[in-house]
Amino acid sequence: MTTVAVVPFVASLLLAVGGGWLGRRLPPATATRLLTAACLVTALATGFILSVVAFTLLAPMPVLAAVGHWSATVVRGHDPLPATAGFLPAAVVAGLLAAALRRTIAVGRDLAAAELTCRRLGPAPTGLVIVDDDRPDAYTLPGLTGRIVVSTAMLRALPPDERRVLLAHEHSHLHHRHHAYTHLADLAAAANPLLRSPAAAVRLAVERWADEDAAAASGNRAVAVRALARAGLARARTVAMPSAALGAAHTDLAHRARALQQPPPKPQPVLTLILCALMVATAAAALDTSHATERRFEHAQAAFAHRT
Repeated sequence: MTTVAVVPFVASLLLAVGGGWLGRRLPPATATRLLTAACLVTALATGFILSVVAFTLLAPMPVLAAVGHWSATVVRGHDPLPATAGFLPAAVVAGLLAAALRRTIAVGRDLAAAELTCRRLGPAPTGLVIVDDDRPDAYTLPGLTGRIVVSTAMLRALPPDERRVLLAHEHSHLHHRHHAYTHLADLAAAANPLLRSPAAAVRLAVERWADEDAAAASGNRAVAVRALARAGLARARTVAMPSAALGAAHTDLAHRARALQQPPPKPQPVLTLILCALMVATAAAALDTSHATERRFEHAQAAFAHRT
């Protein structure tokens, strides 16, 4: 196994430690896109390399060597570990795949339920559906067309200028399909638990993205702060929203309010380049491991054919 194979694991640790910090430092839209991509690349690369490690360790076993027509001695190379050591990474891979599959099924179920809810709510040319409810609430449902759902109690709780901020926030969720980013990041975190921190940062970043869009639409960041605070207080005693939904008053309100009190975030080209370089290095490490493993087994099969 080449030394570059450790790069995806190092990347996982770096994202685990610095994912939240990056999510706050980068502009929200950039943070959302780059952290989601980094989570996916890292999860795929670590899963692939763990699979290669498990297969390479198990391959010298007589049964597998006979089936694969390769030389156990060549496959083993200078590895000091016994073939049975491959059962540990194999078990880890199986567990992570099972977790990712469970998460995929849960996401599919949530999205299907959200689509059914959208259909039950009926047509909405603007995407907005107002429901008669005494509980203040507002959220965006994903789906083929999606819906912005706002209760009459929430509308009563906000003055007109703050209502416009709330609706602009939810429209940003719907227009940019923010649920896709959060679901993909959560799926990557299921496949690699070290990525839970950057996945949480993605969820916060999509809310900050929608906050910035709403503030830009209103032209007044102070109004956006008031709308966020008032909506959060109004919703404090309501029941949970649908699991697939995104809402203005649901994620780290204190941090988001402080961010809105500052000027709009500026691009961070250095941090962007570092994160992109980390993704490229991770993907390159997986490719290098793939090529090295392929060559190893080609030599092992050639040795087996020459012996027979």
